Amino acid sequence: MLSRSLVLRLTALAATLGLAACGSTAPGAAGPSDPAFVLPSGTAAPSATTAVSPSAVASASPTAGPCGVFPASSVWRADVSKLPVHRSSGALVNSIGATAHMHPDFGAGLWEGAPIGIPVTAVKPGQKTVKVSFEYAGESDKGPYPVPADAKVEGGRSSDGDRHVILYDAAACKVYELYAAYPAGAGWRAGSGAIYDLRSNKLRPAGWTSADAAGLSIFAGLVRYEEVAAGRITHALRITVPRSRNTYVWPARHAASSSSDANLPPMGLRLRLKASVDTSKLPKQARVIAEAMKKYGVIVADNGSPWYLSGAPDDRWSNDALRALKNLQGADFEAVDTAGLMADKNSGAVRG
Repeated sequence: MLSRSLVLRLTALAATLGLAACGSTAPGAAGPSDPAFVLPSGTAAPSATTAVSPSAVASASPTAGPCGVFPASSVWRADVSKLPVHRSSGALVNSIGATAHMHPDFGAGLWEGAPIGIPVTAVKPGQKTVKVSFEYAGESDKGPYPVPADAKVEGGRSSDGDRHVILYDAAACKVYELYAAYPAGAGWRAGSGAIYDLRSNKLRPAGWTSADAAGLSIFAGLVRYEEVAAGRITHALRITVPRSRNTYVWPARHAASSSSDANLPPMGLRLRLKASVDTSKLPKQARVIAEAMKKYGVIVADNGSPWYLSGAPDDRWSNDALRALKNLQGADFEAVDTAGLMADKNSGAVRG
């Protein structure tokens, strides 16, 4: 399934990079007190190019302050379990696929020689920065970007998919995200890029893309093993939909469609797993994820296959447990109205 349906964008990028248009199968805002974001005492920080969840490198210093992933007031961390159902929920869910099953697009092991999911590369303090040239420079943060020479690329170095590169800098409390990233001489080239201050609720300028179609952080919506192992996820999760509308809703900043069909979901749409869905018999890994989808929901972030759920690869995942999520289908979800959460359309902070 083509992961971005904005044909002009992909066509232009393909021409620039000398590639055919490609497909792809296709944090998390846990705060400093969350167990997934505290480095255990005596644990050594990983090397500059280790692909890990941010929890493995978060600072535990009470003076410096651990680097969480967006503030506790972030919309990513908002409990949406009691929000009103969106007036068009039925039509929106039907357009995504009421009978289509959820697909966890991450796991353990390799698929076609590459880890399954969107990897995160932890960069050490002082990592040398490089210049990145962008196809969509007008909507990309200039950088520079601390990209190690062996940074992990979604799909692997030889892939022709979305090729996201996600860099987590615990020392600076920032995340750097690239779309369609390729090494180029001493630097890199990419379709687009975004830099996020993880202690800020600032959104990208209205109308700007990011490394994701919705103009949001990919990093913020990934399912990560350490969170699930700790027993809870405290943020919304990223999903893709087969078709979207030519508009976006807060906190998204960018649309990725030419269709004005009101039944199609806009970028940024929040949905939740219905409270009536019995998740008690799911394997633990799947149950923790399902419970997060009930409380924090999922956010439409890109075009792709229906109900594809994004996560970071980790060999500790139980693929059998994750497959249990495929028992969920679109009809188990409902769109929610998040308008009451917004305090400022240019901020990701919810009303106090």
